[in-house]
Amino acid sequence: MNIEKNYILEREGKKPILIDTFYSEEQEHQPIVIFCHGYKGFKDWGAWDVMAKTLATSGCCFVKFNFSHNGGTMANPIDFPDLEAFGNNNYSKELEDLNDVIDWVQERFKDDANVHTENICLIGHSRGGGIAILKASEDARINKLVTLASVSDFGSRFGSETEIKAWKEDGVKFVKNGRTKQNMPHYYQFFEDFKAHEDRLHIETATRALTLPMLIIHGDKDTSVSIDEAYNIYDWSSNSLLEIVPDADHVFNTKHPWSKDTLSPELAKVTERVINFIL
Repeated sequence: MNIEKNYILEREGKKPILIDTFYSEEQEHQPIVIFCHGYKGFKDWGAWDVMAKTLATSGCCFVKFNFSHNGGTMANPIDFPDLEAFGNNNYSKELEDLNDVIDWVQERFKDDANVHTENICLIGHSRGGGIAILKASEDARINKLVTLASVSDFGSRFGSETEIKAWKEDGVKFVKNGRTKQNMPHYYQFFEDFKAHEDRLHIETATRALTLPMLIIHGDKDTSVSIDEAYNIYDWSSNSLLEIVPDADHVFNTKHPWSKDTLSPELAKVTERVINFIL
């Protein structure tokens, strides 16, 4: 297996993106699988590397990346040394990041006969699932879609009218990161960008427009994103499969850091199901 970590995708006028690739130089017809991390997430979180290796061994060209404003830096892609970038993130930037990663992957592997650059699957975890749904609905290059513990709505996550009014007046609100103990900022531009692009960022509308095959996976012990959101996505979709993982939490019973070279039983089941869906 060929593993390339922390490739820096430079972009004119935009923050760079860090990318990892996992693929075989021998297996033929490898589909490209692009993984989108979630809120307060990063590509090197927990067991994602082990999952990536498992999918690559099965015959996928697996790609994961850090969203440009996730709070990581090129020198330190783990956790959140750049809270200013984190505070200036928004859904539109994440969609643009994902588009640039897709462009880069197709260019990177265009001369590799073993990688099928016209066969692309998106996998999104949590908030990344919502981004993956939106992107798949507007980009014909995407052939399949997998959501892991995905959100089904962005608008409801901004809080009450009173909270939004206070946010506007203050210009920033802070969210405590329970693991790193950081007070993580969200500048009001986040809400302004959402309102300016609300139609594009409506997950229900995007899901209803999808015709490609979709696999929806959610744990029944998820306390971060309600299992009802998985049922929402399933109800709105016309060509999907729903897999509920018993006794699985939001990250399928893994954690950060993850020192094992094997997956939790729950994430192993998820990964096996994803492989069967993609290949």
